[in-house]
Amino acid sequence: MRNMIFTIALGLMVFGVDIASAQQFGGIDKSPADIALLRVDRETQPIVKVIYSRPQKNGRAMFTADAELAPAGKLWRTGANETTEIIFSKDLTFAGKKIKAGTYSLYTIPGDGKWTVVLNSKLNTWGHFQYDESKDVMRAEVSSRKYDSADIEAFAIQFEKITEGSTKSTMYLGWGNTVVEVPIEF
Repeated sequence: MRNMIFTIALGLMVFGVDIASAQQFGGIDKSPADIALLRVDRETQPIVKVIYSRPQKNGRAMFTADAELAPAGKLWRTGANETTEIIFSKDLTFAGKKIKAGTYSLYTIPGDGKWTVVLNSKLNTWGHFQYDESKDVMRAEVSSRKYDSADIEAFAIQFEKITEGSTKSTMYLGWGNTVVEVPIEF
């Protein structure tokens, strides 16, 4: 009987800890952080590393003039939460512009068929609220496409796989039915 009471008490304590632990995670970020990597192979340092958060569409409009998320013609942090950061491990050409190795904030300005990509030297900022245009390193127009058959719920950044011997890739930004293509040459 005594062992049974001890076992029940121990079970209740463990169950209580599990409930308390689960409650600590009740406010999990709805736009989780992610990392996109451009690598030649798994054994080498990434050529490009993007640290960003993945907002969810949740039925909201985006990329139009009256959009709730990332309105057309307005600067967007290219993700959610902290400003997206992009790290180049070597000098390269990004969106047709020569860029030195380093870490930059990545912004975009959505448009119809064309987007503007912005690299900025001001780091560790929240959203686009502390954006300083005087710190822009480059601005370039890139193409975007609509896919009527696609509906990407969570914003995503991916890289085209590098083929053997190639020095080119493409960074893709995808959300909803829009895909933006940023050419990279290294």
